[in-house]
Amino acid sequence: MKSIFQSIHVLSSAELDQLDDLITTRILKKGAFLLKENQVCNEIFFIKKGILRSYFFNHQGDEITNCFAFENEFMASFASFITQNPAEENIQALSDVELQVIDRQSLEMLYKSSSHWQEIGRKLAEMEFVTLQKRMISFQKLSGKQRYEELFQHHQKYIQLIPLQYLASYLGITPRHLSRVRKAIL
Repeated sequence: MKSIFQSIHVLSSAELDQLDDLITTRILKKGAFLLKENQVCNEIFFIKKGILRSYFFNHQGDEITNCFAFENEFMASFASFITQNPAEENIQALSDVELQVIDRQSLEMLYKSSSHWQEIGRKLAEMEFVTLQKRMISFQKLSGKQRYEELFQHHQKYIQLIPLQYLASYLGITPRHLSRVRKAIL
């Protein structure tokens, strides 16, 4: 986590060292839940090792994969974390996972301690917003096949590491359609 914050080039060494007493480590086994729907998210997770998946159930009871997070990425139910309302999604380990965790109270303390920490929070929120907007636009502009082609070209780790039923759900297509798309590309 420190390396990500350091890469933004805003924090002093002393400000970075504040994290040492605030970050905890958590290990999850494959299939374990980090957060379940209707729980309030009070922590932000940084993935040191492994893969997490966020998903929810639609009105028909189908699982819809919202996002994946890999090593050196953050994961949380950000809407729940910010509003302190119950989460609408589940976060589950797709592999054994090692996490660094910071709780909401500690993060608020960092924000109050320095404008540099506030800038870090703003920059991370901006990056999350851009990612979400790109995903939303892709669903409005691109076909399922085009979304798969984008993943194939720019995010090979999705193709290589994510089980097909989750990948299909993430792309908004059926597993059967994903199989046809994959055959056409290969």
